Amino acid sequence: MENSSWRWIFLRRISPREARRMMRRLGLNMSPLDVDEVILKTKDKEIIIQKPEVAVLEVQGQRIFQIVGGEVSERKKMVIPDEDVQLVAQQAGVSLERARAALEQTNGDLAQAILLLSQEGSAS
Repeated sequence: MENSSWRWIFLRRISPREARRMMRRLGLNMSPLDVDEVILKTKDKEIIIQKPEVAVLEVQGQRIFQIVGGEVSERKKMVIPDEDVQLVAQQAGVSLERARAALEQTNGDLAQAILLLSQEGSAS
């Protein structure tokens, strides 16, 4: 008998307000986040989700992020040779980490990366 009553609860439609109230009673706290873009990075590609609905669910001290909908696109991860990173770091007078970040930002364009870092250096 108890199993059938649980089944009834999940089969009937409940309003979002009622669902939040039930979750609060169970010790679950859910809050929406205002997010423009979500990027999931895998070993060989990135999955970009534009304009998703994102909510944070807190359960027993752990945070769970729920991502729903949005326009999904994929792009392969760019491989930047270490020689390019060293060249940009040397030419711009910055660390290897900053050089790699600039190369990633400029899609591997050496001249653009050096120019970007030079402009950052002169703006400081």
